[in-house]
Formats: sequence, structure tokens, C-alpha cells
Amino acid sequence: MNHRKKRRSATPMDEPVADINTTPLIDVMLVLLIMLIITIPVQLHSVNLNMPTGNPPPSDVKPEVLRIDIDAEGHVLWNGEIVAQREDLERRMSEQVARPVQPEVHLRPDRKARYDIVAGVLASAQRTGLTKIGVVGSEQFAQ
Repeated sequence: MNHRKKRRSATPMDEPVADINTTPLIDVMLVLLIMLIITIPVQLHSVNLNMPTGNPPPSDVKPEVLRIDIDAEGHVLWNGEIVAQREDLERRMSEQVARPVQPEVHLRPDRKARYDIVAGVLASAQRTGLTKIGVVGSEQFAQ
């Protein structure tokens, strides 16, 4: 018997592979990612505040309340008195801002009042610097 090796022709399988094996690299990256996740401190979604202790004495002075009503026709009323011009409304608001203690402003729009008028009154309050303002009677809009 003739045991000579047959000479094979060069095939692509016989050539060296130039690609890098990325499996160990991915394994190392996953281990590093897990270590990073474990070592990150837990983030709390709270703000620590130093609150005063004890009960404050009750205030003897009742805050002054200004009522600004807006009726269904779009009239702005300052404590029941119709304010015709926006400039007059802003002048009155500026006078309240200049006081040492700002009064509470209760804005009470009618259910059928136009939104642009209500938004205009709120914009005037913001522009003049009124800070103690609240919308009163909003339960009428829940239906």
C-alpha cells in the first residue's frame, strides 16, 4: 500500500484567521458593568429639610383678602367694583405689592368666563409681582 499523503490544494480554511475573538472581551465588559452597577450608591428621590420643631403661636392678625371676580360677560371685578381697563387693574395690583404685607388675592372666575381674560388677569398679577394668589371655586369646573 502506498501511504503517501496527498497534497491538498490551498483552501480558505487553511489560511490564518485575522478576526479577533470578541467573546472574552464581551465577558469582561459584562463583569465590569455588573461591578459598576453594584458599587453605585443608591440615589434617593427625597430632599432633606431641617423643619422647625414645636408649634408656632397662632397669628392674631387675619390676612387681608382681595377678591377678583370674573363674570360670564368678561367683566373683572375688584372687591365687587368693576375694573374697566387692564391698566387700572395693574395699577391696583402694584399698589398691593408695594404694601409691607401683601394681601391674599382670591381669583374667582365664572364657569362661562373666557379663558383669555382669566389668563390675562393672572399674567398681570405675575407682571406686577403679586405672589399670594389663588383660584377659588375651581370645583365648578370639575363637572
